[in-house]
Amino acid sequence: MTAAGALPLVDSEDVAWFRDRPDGARGAAAALGRRIGLGEQRTAELVLAVAELAANVTKHAVDGSVLLRVVRNEAVAGVELIVVDSGPGMADVPGALRDGVSTAGTLGIGLGAVGRLADTFDIHSQPGLGTVQLARFWPRPLPPSVTGEPLVAGITRPIGGEQVCGDAWAARTDTNTAPSSARAADNGADPAPDVRPNWSALTRTQPFGGKAASPQRPSTRPSITGRSSIPVRAAVAGPGQGYLVMSCDGLGHGPMASVAAQAAVHAFRTGGARTPEQAIEQMHRALRGTRGAAVAVARIEPDGRLLFCGVGNITAALATTGTRSTLLSHPGIVGHQMHQLRTYEHHLPTHGILVMHSDGLSERWRATDLAGLLHRPPALIATALLRLAGTRRDDASAVIARAAR
Repeated sequence: MTAAGALPLVDSEDVAWFRDRPDGARGAAAALGRRIGLGEQRTAELVLAVAELAANVTKHAVDGSVLLRVVRNEAVAGVELIVVDSGPGMADVPGALRDGVSTAGTLGIGLGAVGRLADTFDIHSQPGLGTVQLARFWPRPLPPSVTGEPLVAGITRPIGGEQVCGDAWAARTDTNTAPSSARAADNGADPAPDVRPNWSALTRTQPFGGKAASPQRPSTRPSITGRSSIPVRAAVAGPGQGYLVMSCDGLGHGPMASVAAQAAVHAFRTGGARTPEQAIEQMHRALRGTRGAAVAVARIEPDGRLLFCGVGNITAALATTGTRSTLLSHPGIVGHQMHQLRTYEHHLPTHGILVMHSDGLSERWRATDLAGLLHRPPALIATALLRLAGTRRDDASAVIARAAR
């Protein structure tokens, strides 16, 4: 989301979860809007939306939580609000969005007004299961670089009692303009690092992260893809503009796990790797001296070709409305011990998604659990999956990606 023709990607920083008192998000939203330069009027609109949605959760929902986070590209920063609960859900979402409909005890502006205030607003609700809502606020005038929904988004949640999370995710674009004969050299030495903006300097925020110690169990799951995985001995980047997405689970939980996860994110963003194998090799060197991490990296090409390489127990799967195909990862701990890396080639279905998540989520979700969500924004899908499969016994993260078609 940087220029005409660029893939719509944004980075995000999960700032704070509000679980027991969602109404406390109102003051935090005001401070966050001022901190990133959202503007006085836009910050007031953000606070109004947060107050309405938080009041709904406090009054009517079960186990409701509010997440505030910064979203940004190279030019601008905004605020994203995610609200999730475990019930009772809405039987008539379109009706709830009509003007004049507001639940008792709220500010009375209604969900329809929240949708008009936000630059992006989406809601998914299912009776008996709960509701997920997403609202995104950018400065005014609306920058042209933020049109379109991002292709990839994730969510992180620290273990109960911690303020920082040892799980992390990141995505970045990569354009390959070299002829095919030159692309074969991509699997060699590390390319020169990309020069990328300092997000903390742009938004005047501190890097967010944070995981204490339970041993990392390397993944030995077989692939159960409907179409067999193809190991690629010398994987190369395809032509045109693709993007890479990374999911990382720092060993254990708490601040030291966060250090490992953030080191992986920094290496991924600045290392300039073209393929998943190269990216993991760069992170392996960067994580020496840390606890280490489980890491998975995928490269998604414009035509849906997907290259995947994983080390440790990051779950990765391709999901459609009726199928789920698990991708193969290898045993090891990035930063400590890895066996020979292998990249596997897959194809991301036209209407499918790539799902990656840490072991803070159970693997027992099914494709049908996400069937009604596949057309929704990736951040909303990731949040719904976290609600469905997340545990409170560990840090948790989920990342959703789709191809640019």
